Parts: sequence; structure tokens; C-alpha cells
Amino acid sequence: MSRPLRDRRVSPPNAILNYLYSVLESEARLAAAALGLDPGLGVLHVDTSARDSLACDLMEPLRSQIDAYLLDWITRQPLRREWFCEQRDGNCRLAGSFTVRLSETAPIWRRAVAPIAEWVARAFWSTIRKPDAPLPTRLTQNNKRGAKGGPLQSPARIPSQENICAGCGKLIRRNSTHCPDCSLKNSTASLIEGAKLGRVIGHTPQAEARRRETKRRHDLARQSWHPSNQPGWLTEDFYAKEIQPRLDRATLSEIASLIKVSIPYASDIRRGRRRPHQRHWESLARLVGATVARGD
Repeated sequence: MSRPLRDRRVSPPNAILNYLYSVLESEARLAAAALGLDPGLGVLHVDTSARDSLACDLMEPLRSQIDAYLLDWITRQPLRREWFCEQRDGNCRLAGSFTVRLSETAPIWRRAVAPIAEWVARAFWSTIRKPDAPLPTRLTQNNKRGAKGGPLQSPARIPSQENICAGCGKLIRRNSTHCPDCSLKNSTASLIEGAKLGRVIGHTPQAEARRRETKRRHDLARQSWHPSNQPGWLTEDFYAKEIQPRLDRATLSEIASLIKVSIPYASDIRRGRRRPHQRHWESLARLVGATVARGD
């Protein structure tokens, strides 16, 4: 019985990365040969008979682009099981149809390695006796472009993979993780779970004790307040016309802190959905400056 993918020594992302490196190495080898360089004579890599060291040198600046290409891919699109096969030793190999898809990225790496290969060739060219002779730019045609006043070719921009929904696989915007349908389903499920959790937390002994304490405090405040202590000008009509319309000048935290209520309750007061107890009207009037305006 074969082991699951997560236990293999060569994981699917590593298999993809190794194949893309191989494609890049092939393009670097061809670029070196096109410029008259020996792909086997490297500078950074030690020369061995089992590899082309100069090709490895040319691909080094582009390894980060390969990594970024793969990371962008696997974070936006799930890998499919049919793209891989497992050997008896547990290593992951790529399916033939999938390697064809990966090989289609060769033009990207060919265009990216061309300026680097010509830069290396130019560095070698400057050490010979005739440095004034122009180095042929067979890969980028930059000499011809420059003579005609055209823009020089720069390393290719690495495209990103298509972004698909993690739930249903539909194409979606780059910065999204789910399509609108899946987002609605996930949001609904999250709200249901949040409501269940809120009901559980809201009925704990601690929550019940806080509600009893709040109710007791407000009851004592109502009992200690008497309508005769209210100024004669502070009527319901004055609150509706002078105080409530000006509450949008105050922040929710100012209102909540002033009359000792919660932020959601303060929001309802500021929007006019709730009317606070009469004992708070004078404090709110001073907060919004309604007392001075009426007093004149």
C-alpha cells in the first residue's frame, strides 16, 4: 500500500520546483551556447562532468523568480492528485500531461535568462584584446534595438497563476480566496457558529452576574433621580429638536462613557433608535452644547 502524499520524501511542490529548475537550466544552456560560451565552464559552480556549470551560474539570479512563481501558484490554486504519481520508494513524480503544462513556461525563462547570459558574455568579451568590437546580442537583439532607437529588452515579468476559489474552483479576483457564493455560505456558517457561541457565553454565570449588577446600578440611579431636579427648559421637545440632532458631533465612546452605557447602546442613542433616560439629558446637552444655545 502506498503512503499518502504528505509522507513522501519528495513532496509535490518540490517535484514541480525541480522540474521548473530543469526547464530553466535547459534554457540557460541554450543561451550560453548561442553566445559562443561553453556551458560546462562555470565561474560560481565547480566544473564537473555531470553538469553544465556555466548554465547553473546563469540560472542562479532567476531561482527566486521560479520560487515566487511556484509560491504564488500553490497559494492561489490547489494542486490536483492526477498531476502526480508515487513511486515505490515514496518519492513523488510528475505525470506526463502535467510536465507538458510546465514545459509551456519555457519561453518565460528563455526571455528572462537572455539579458543575464548576454551580460556575462559581455563581461568575458571585455577581457580580450578587442573590447571595442560590439558583442552580438543574438538573444535579445538589443544592439539592433538600440541602433533603431527602440527600447532594450529587460528580463521578463513572471506571470502569476490564475486565482481560483478554494471552495468550488471558480476563477476569482486575485486578492480573493472565495467566490461570492462560497463567501456567502462561509459567512452564514460563521454567523451561525458565532451566534451559538455568543449564546453560550452570554449565559455563563459571569455574564449573568454582570447583567444583574448593571441592572441594579441603573435601578438605583433611577430611584435616586427625581423629575423636580430637571431644569424646566429640558423637555422632551427640547431633547428631540436640540440634543438628539447634535449627537452626531460626539463620538460613541464619549456618549458611552458619559452616561455609563455600552457602545452599541450609545450607537442606538446617537441614531435616534433609543431615547436615554431623562436623567441623562442634561449631561448630553452639555456634551453637544445645547444648553448654551437654549439658555441664550
